[in-house]
Amino acid sequence: MFTKPRSAVRLSSEDAIVQLADLFRLMGDPTRLRITLVCLDEPISVGEIAVCLMLSPSLVSHHLRLLKAARILRAERRGKQIFYSALDEHIRCVIDDMVAHVGEPLDIEEAD
Repeated sequence: MFTKPRSAVRLSSEDAIVQLADLFRLMGDPTRLRITLVCLDEPISVGEIAVCLMLSPSLVSHHLRLLKAARILRAERRGKQIFYSALDEHIRCVIDDMVAHVGEPLDIEEAD
């Protein structure tokens, strides 16, 4: 007997599929992925992200705006600075799972 996977049940609407595809598209950009990875451990300012990744603050700000709009990162104002961090634990879990997947050894039999 065939049953739908649990995730397919939750993603039954076209809108949910489009939102999920947009998230993966955004995270597929190496610069945005690096920025997200830097924001996973603790809140970090635009300037610190720029220095850490050797990028211009304006480029970092542009990517942060997209990541915040996609609900991947959140912003918290502290005085005159804004600090960015992962929106919630789901973001960390998705990235952790994908890092684990990429790090798995390739099984020769599966490659055929």
